[in-house]
Amino acid sequence: MSNRSYEHVRARLLGESAVVALAETFKVLGDATRVRILDALSRTRGAGAPGSTNELCVQDLAGALGLTQSAVSHQLRLLRSMRLVRTRRDGRQIFYALDDDHIVGLFKQGLEHVEERTGVARTVQARDRGRRPRLKRLRPRRAEDERIRGEASAKARAGGGPPAPVQKR
Repeated sequence: MSNRSYEHVRARLLGESAVVALAETFKVLGDATRVRILDALSRTRGAGAPGSTNELCVQDLAGALGLTQSAVSHQLRLLRSMRLVRTRRDGRQIFYALDDDHIVGLFKQGLEHVEERTGVARTVQARDRGRRPRLKRLRPRRAEDERIRGEASAKARAGGGPPAPVQKR
């Protein structure tokens, strides 16, 4: 193996601007509320399709996710600035939809990766009853998980946790 075996890799690396843009996109996707919003938008019929009329307004998203309209609006502003969602105004209301099929594909691939790696899947029954889906563990608990839970329980029994508040005189 020569000292220059990395040269063919270096020639194919992403440019600095592409690296920064991709990192910013993943950074925006690193928030649970924004992921929930993208999930809701991805489940509208025709999500991501150009010319799709299957959009949701802030009020509908807030109701579906159990969040305030202010919180949803704030997160949508960030998603819009990264071009992950697009908007359409109808009078005083603004409707949101996923920007394109790339966003739907990225979201689906990420979800498949998480489900495959962690063995977590949605329970269909909870979703069908209109509740927030619970996560169901598909693999048995590992000894490592038990050890971590055991340590947390031991700390709680030993009085671990935040310090007691200081009383003023």
